[in-house]
Amino acid sequence: MTKYAFMAPVKADKMADWRRYIGEIKGARHAELKESRDKMGLSREEVWLQHTPMGDFAVVYWEAPDIGKVFKQMMSSDAPFDKWFRDHVLVEVHGMDPGAPPPPMNEAILT
Repeated sequence: MTKYAFMAPVKADKMADWRRYIGEIKGARHAELKESRDKMGLSREEVWLQHTPMGDFAVVYWEAPDIGKVFKQMMSSDAPFDKWFRDHVLVEVHGMDPGAPPPPMNEAILT
């Protein structure tokens, strides 16, 4: 199992939207999230909100056999929930580009 953590900036004017989307994910869309993550091979996903002088960041922790596969599927899946998540959370709130290559693996320093 591969462990992976990363940070994604929350655009300054998108905090209210981010919180609303997270509320949907924790509530009405939770079963869709679970199904999506199971299909991607994610066995664990945790998200924290980190306030910093440079802005707010979502701190994400994943466990999966193949992190690269998770990124690829998250950015290309046509499943309705995955498209909603990608369009609203990843692109709108975090400013990610679905056409960009996945980020390089982080270097684990102290585990």
